[in-house]
Amino acid sequence: MTHDAEAVLEAALEPHEPADAEISAREKVRERATGLTHHEAQATLEAVLADAGDLEAADASVRAEAAEWQRISDLLFDHGGPYAPETDAYVQGQLTAREHHRD
Repeated sequence: MTHDAEAVLEAALEPHEPADAEISAREKVRERATGLTHHEAQATLEAVLADAGDLEAADASVRAEAAEWQRISDLLFDHGGPYAPETDAYVQGQLTAREHHRD
């Protein structure tokens, strides 16, 4: 992965009010990632990056998808088990924040 791609992925993970397309992209990634190991998530990230081409020119949902695969791959790096959104502190924090934001 190039330094530019890393910078784009880091920016996509920065706290912000995500658009509906970004939320949807992340939810789809989490659904697909459920049960995957680090190596499987990393392989999927590499495929997504290859398909995306220039991430800086990609739309926000593509950047969100790639960033979520990166985050999950990093999470699983030393996890040793399969991915599960219900045990992902980041996901649970987002869901709690959205719940409070709606109230």
